[in-house]
Amino acid sequence: MTETAGTGGEKRAVLYDKDIREPLFDYLEERFGKTRIFEEKMIGRSRADILMLTESQFVGLEIKSDADTYERLKRQVRDYDKYCDVNYVTVGKSHEKHVEKHVPDYWGILLVSLRDGRIVIEEKREAKRNPKVKKERQITFIWRPELQHLLEINHLPKYKQKSKKFVQQKLMEKMDWETLKLQMCEELFERDYTIAFSQL
Repeated sequence: MTETAGTGGEKRAVLYDKDIREPLFDYLEERFGKTRIFEEKMIGRSRADILMLTESQFVGLEIKSDADTYERLKRQVRDYDKYCDVNYVTVGKSHEKHVEKHVPDYWGILLVSLRDGRIVIEEKREAKRNPKVKKERQITFIWRPELQHLLEINHLPKYKQKSKKFVQQKLMEKMDWETLKLQMCEELFERDYTIAFSQL
């Protein structure tokens, strides 16, 4: 965190990514309760700052600190939209007036600022359900052993000689998606994350 002079000569704190993350994690835990957080994970052609798993959905969070630009955001939005049920852009104060022009209206906006020496996070705009999410992308988060477990608990054939993609398709064909999604989230919560952190 540094200070810079504003247009009127007043000093304004410049918050960097490293300043924002820990307060953001605290905010997410307090707001959403049971979650799993993944940092810097590849989704499509983009590296997601934060992927958050809740008991029923995947949430994407892109951080644009005061030191960041919007240069890659258009492509990042496309990739987040393929994988996440809802998305947020988390921005420093310097982006407050302009960020809405750079993300779809169904993206939420979290504003990060410094108040009395403390970092404060406020919801500037509520996130709506992402209309572009692809279940074919979300199911790729699930490993082969977990796919086999999903087949088993839903009394479906094992398809042991079939490809992972074939099994993914069969699960999506045979099951109600909302039911399958809840089971997928449960599988991810139960996974050994000492292994999963490097492979999701």
